[in-house]
Amino acid sequence: MSRSYRPYTPSRRFIRTADFSELADKPPEKRLTVGIRRTGGRNNTGRIMVRHIGGRHRRRYRLVDFKRDKWNVPARVVALEYDPNRSARLALLQYMDGERRYILHPAGLRVGESVVSGEKVEIKVGNALPLKDIPEGSFIHNLELQAGCGGKLVRSAGAQAQLMSREGEYAHVKMPSGEVRLFPKDSMATLGQVGNVEHNTLVFGNAGRRRHMGVRPTVRGTAMNAVDHPHGGGRGKSKGHNHPRSPHNQLAKGYKTRRPRKVWDWVILQDRRRGKGALVSTLG
Repeated sequence: MSRSYRPYTPSRRFIRTADFSELADKPPEKRLTVGIRRTGGRNNTGRIMVRHIGGRHRRRYRLVDFKRDKWNVPARVVALEYDPNRSARLALLQYMDGERRYILHPAGLRVGESVVSGEKVEIKVGNALPLKDIPEGSFIHNLELQAGCGGKLVRSAGAQAQLMSREGEYAHVKMPSGEVRLFPKDSMATLGQVGNVEHNTLVFGNAGRRRHMGVRPTVRGTAMNAVDHPHGGGRGKSKGHNHPRSPHNQLAKGYKTRRPRKVWDWVILQDRRRGKGALVSTLG
């Protein structure tokens, strides 16, 4: 759920923030956190590699168990917690042997419920299984690209993929973007949809909240001088004389920068940019 506010300022009228009532009012597990050094978007030589980054509130990184490699050991959900480093919430698990780990919180998983990972475990939200043991048509998240590498895909708030079918050594998975892609059948995935589904309804409302998150102001290219940006210069507002491009003169719209033959192109069965019927066949 999200909450709105009484509009005692113009920006306050539109602000919508997350409702944290279901989250535990406690600090994170100290053993499961590490410090983060802020870079300001700069590399090791001090050059700005990513613009518009700076400031930000101090954070500690939560060590999330994306591998779910503690097989066949039941774990109880102790608490649901906030994570400042991602849009999803975290569920704190306590295993039968006393170990605690963080996982991404799936929608519908409540405090006190039990989850487990492994082959042929119960088909239940929050349980992690290899793709070969998940029923076709199931919704999944935290998906591994290769078996044992840990979940890399479908990890943001509200995200879910769907296991479509299996063929040979591969499973066909429909991604949130609409792309249909091949994954090894031994890759692990977690059942259900990532929680905090209403994250995309939040409205920041004013620049101060964005600065608190580490986002610095963005100056339009047309407001600069010609020496500073390809869009700069001109007497008065000028447009139409130049195609949209980056400060480094890279075309910004329509210019394809992807290599024509990527190594892993063969795993894409249906491109997300094509129509739903354009299914490319496969394993040749």
